[in-house]
Amino acid sequence: MIVNRDPLERGPYTVFADVADAYERARPGYPDEAVRWLVGDEPRDVVDLGAGTGKLTRALVAHGHRVTAIEPLPEMLEHLSENAPGAFGMLGSAEVVPLPNRFADVVTCAQSFHWFDHPTALEEIARVLRPAGRLSLVWNTRDDRDPWMTRLSALIGNESVQEDDVSPVLDASGLFEPVKRAEFTHAQQLDRDGLLDLVRSRSYCAKLPSEDRDPILEAVAKLYDETAGPEGVSLAYVTECFRARMRGAT
Repeated sequence: MIVNRDPLERGPYTVFADVADAYERARPGYPDEAVRWLVGDEPRDVVDLGAGTGKLTRALVAHGHRVTAIEPLPEMLEHLSENAPGAFGMLGSAEVVPLPNRFADVVTCAQSFHWFDHPTALEEIARVLRPAGRLSLVWNTRDDRDPWMTRLSALIGNESVQEDDVSPVLDASGLFEPVKRAEFTHAQQLDRDGLLDLVRSRSYCAKLPSEDRDPILEAVAKLYDETAGPEGVSLAYVTECFRARMRGAT
C-alpha cells in the first residue's frame, strides 16, 4: 500500500524523478547475506528510508520483515507497490519522517544516506528507532578490481564509500555506538539496453544536457558491443555495509 501526503520540498535528489524507470530496470539488488548482516534473521519492524523503487525493500520483505518504505519522489515510489507488495510505502524524507516515536527496530538506508542533511536526519532516525534500535547503511559500488569494470569506470567514473564517510558523521551526532562494517561481493548480468539504463540512472549522468550525456552513452554502447558475450556482460559489485546501534541500548 502507498500513502500519499502533501508534496514535500524536492531536494538535490530530484534528478532521479526523470530516470525512475531506468533506475528500476537496471540498478542491482543486494545479496541475501548483506541483508541478513544489516537487519538480522528474525522478523523486525524496519523503516527503509530513501527507498527509491524498492531495491532493498523487496529483499527486506522477502526475509520476513515488516517494512515501511519512505521515499520523497512519487516517481520512484510508484514502482514500489509492484516490486514489494508486502511493504507499506509513504511519501516522506529523512529530514521529516512521517512516523511516530519508537516505531522501528531498524532503519535502513540503501544508496541514500549521502543525500541526507545528516544532523537533521540522524535526529529523526533516532526518534523513530526504539531504544535498542539499529541504523543500517548500504551501498553497491562497482568493483574496479574487475578489469571490465575498470574499463566502464574509465568512461563514466566511479564512486566508492569508505568508513570515513560514515563513522565521523554518526560519531558527531552522539546518538550511536561505534560503527561496524562488512562487505560482500556479487555480480549483475545486463544486456545492452540494461547497461545503458544503468548509466542513465546515475545522478551525474541524468543531470547532464543531452549534448554531454549522449557521447557517454555512445562510448558505453561501444564497450558493450566490443566485449559482450551471448548473455550480455557481468558487472562485479562490492556491497558496502555499515551498522550502528543507538547509544545507551541494552
